[in-house]
Amino acid sequence: MVSKIRVLLGMLVLLALAIGAIALLAAVKADAVWFTIVPLGILFLGASVIRSLGWFNKEGR
Repeated sequence: MVSKIRVLLGMLVLLALAIGAIALLAAVKADAVWFTIVPLGILFLGASVIRSLGWFNKEGR
């Protein structure tokens, strides 16, 4: 079973990182393709790393 609070917090952290990456890309005037690749990469790779670490698993009581 998956803890919904942990998933929400994890995805909010990843979303904040993706928004920060967009701001950084805008500051350095990057090409438009990077505005798609980098945030999606942060979201997908970050979620898969967090999941593989077991942070999304619900602990038994």
